Amino acid sequence: MFFKSQEGKSKILSLYNQKLKELQVNYSEKLLETKFGTTNVICVGDANLPSLVLIHGTGGCAPQILESFPNLASKYCVYAVDVLAQPNKSAENRLDMKSLDYGEWLLEVIIKLRLKDVTLVGFSFGGLISVKALEFSEIPIKEVFLIAPVYIVNGNPILNVWKMFIPLKKFIKTNNQAYIKKVMKVLFSEHDDFALNFMSLTFQNCNMDFSPLPIISKDKVKNIKTPITIFAAEKDIMFPGKKMIKRAKQLFPSLEEAVLFEGSKHVPSATDFRKIEDLILDKTEQ
Repeated sequence: MFFKSQEGKSKILSLYNQKLKELQVNYSEKLLETKFGTTNVICVGDANLPSLVLIHGTGGCAPQILESFPNLASKYCVYAVDVLAQPNKSAENRLDMKSLDYGEWLLEVIIKLRLKDVTLVGFSFGGLISVKALEFSEIPIKEVFLIAPVYIVNGNPILNVWKMFIPLKKFIKTNNQAYIKKVMKVLFSEHDDFALNFMSLTFQNCNMDFSPLPIISKDKVKNIKTPITIFAAEKDIMFPGKKMIKRAKQLFPSLEEAVLFEGSKHVPSATDFRKIEDLILDKTEQ
């Protein structure tokens, strides 16, 4: 099971609902039955507008990724998906990262929502899911934006263990806030109390997946035709920005643009998220 206890799950979902309320947007929630497990989706915006699907990263939830993109609903109907086996309202089933299961799951969600010509926006682990979806079937997908995605490159494993894994393990063992703050400092360009509280609760109350992250091979993406834009973060120790852009240019035949956020850590600042949002909105008008 993903959640260690019902009490821990309740605390996390209470924070989830608090964040959703703070967004002060008109939304609807849909629970979809998929072959991989029940999936929760938050829908914001006019259903007659073009469709955009937002996929959050590890340890995240739909309200958090919605908060990062407050203006997308001006030109899109936005569907923020709660990823399976994460601190949110979707099922606790963890899929195999090495297979195409996450891609097949996302395609099933898109089909159940009856969407076509979808713009996909995936952050971190959501980037891996987005690329897996392209590998599985490009048919309903119009364009993809990947933000510091998993699956393209990995950083120095020794550095990651020293700066991330050891402090995380110490935090899980002791619940000492000093350790989780160390991790936040490495991961986030900037963060607020909500991010700290949510991450603390997640790592204390959830069975997180610490298995090695896969790297995509060139032959798997050579036939992808969907336009791709990548946003990479220069100071991202897990997925270093310059290394990512170099490999993305070698990998993806349909890569349209690769943007490097100088000085950014894995989770971009509000300013950089705004730049991403503006670029997505500008592309709608083209």
